[in-house]
Amino acid sequence: MKDIPTIAAMEKEYFKNPWDEKGFMDALFYYPGTFFAADLCGQIVGFVCAGIEDGGSTIYGHIMNIAVAPEFRGRGIGGRLIQRVEYECAVLGAGGLQLEVRVSNITAQRIYQKMGFSQVFLIGGYYPDGEDAIIMLKSFDYCE
Repeated sequence: MKDIPTIAAMEKEYFKNPWDEKGFMDALFYYPGTFFAADLCGQIVGFVCAGIEDGGSTIYGHIMNIAVAPEFRGRGIGGRLIQRVEYECAVLGAGGLQLEVRVSNITAQRIYQKMGFSQVFLIGGYYPDGEDAIIMLKSFDYCE
């Protein structure tokens, strides 16, 4: 909880439509087991928050928010955050993990694809500024 103001400040700096502290507090309250911060020498350099959603026939993890400070990108921090939340979602019975990404965020799309996510569909006008979102999914196939 003590890191929420730092995380909210990062969010405000990096995103067009940032969550506020209350949004992060709510996420932590509802999904404490899938909210992680990356700490490097006492400094928060990234975070991920996800939830578990029951789609009726399938339970899946949903990455709601992820960020890494620009000066720490390219070091694998974001990938490790995703791996950590993926593990927790699998332990909680999820059959996969999904996320939304802006169509303009090609860099993130490439990272997610390298981590095994596939583009599933497009949602037009998803973001408040009208930009479309690509829904990406990684299925957990334990039988292969």
